[in-house]
Amino acid sequence: MSEENTVPLFDTKVIVMLSDDLAPWQELNVTAFLMSGIATSAPDLVGDPYLDADGTTYLPMLRQPVIVLSGDAETLTRARAKAAARDDVALAVYTRELFATSHDAANRAAVAAVAASDLDLVGIAMRGPRNAVDRMAKGATAHA
Repeated sequence: MSEENTVPLFDTKVIVMLSDDLAPWQELNVTAFLMSGIATSAPDLVGDPYLDADGTTYLPMLRQPVIVLSGDAETLTRARAKAAARDDVALAVYTRELFATSHDAANRAAVAAVAASDLDLVGIAMRGPRNAVDRMAKGATAHA
């Protein structure tokens, strides 16, 4: 089998878990922001630039698949707490308050103003050991 047809096995898993009460534009916005955080979490997570047959170069992307899930507020809160308790899990959060902010400093200030257990989460992203991430995502369902 050629290298192009083999599926690499990753020892980590990347998931985005979205609140099940978001509008479609919010789901896309939250996913994009969360994945920007995950992409910066490890130097080997992003692959090489893409190049088409005409020689045009495109930006590199994540080397591994991203699973998008949905869950209720309790599921997101529980998963965030479990991920935050581990040193081997990269974690990004997006809170409902961030829909009303307009820049990075305001985003960080909005999160900093709330205790971790009180965050009004609308999305989280995690990257960590496959089995651990699967356990943390328990209760979430495949995003429809």
